[in-house]
Amino acid sequence: MKIQRAGSQPSGKRPAEWFTGTVRIDPLYGVEAPSAMAGNIVTFEPDARTTWHTHPLGQTLIITAGRGLVQQQNGPPETVLPGDVARFGPGEKHWHGASAETAMTHIAIQESLDGKAVDWLEQVSDAHYAAHANNTVKDYRS
Repeated sequence: MKIQRAGSQPSGKRPAEWFTGTVRIDPLYGVEAPSAMAGNIVTFEPDARTTWHTHPLGQTLIITAGRGLVQQQNGPPETVLPGDVARFGPGEKHWHGASAETAMTHIAIQESLDGKAVDWLEQVSDAHYAAHANNTVKDYRS
């Protein structure tokens, strides 16, 4: 058994080429062979988001706080709330982040394939984000 103690790894600022806005990444656990899985807690301030990206073996997001948006290529953006789980299949182009007015935190779990867990692509434009962020932030549970 191994226990990874909370706070035992430093928080990191987001790389500018992978995110728009203020994003903090808190590592939960890294890859340890023979597993290829790793997990992070990612917190997005309002309006913050990832670039479009893919994962060779997919990604699972567990929303833990706030209100966010997730979108797969050629699909509509979807509102996500605490307790929701968003799963993206292998190679599925997508982005995710906070709503326009509310921060969002999720646990991100993904596996590496040949040492690579993600392929970062183009930015989600401010115009694309704004066109959807204000239309999808209603609480779908209401």
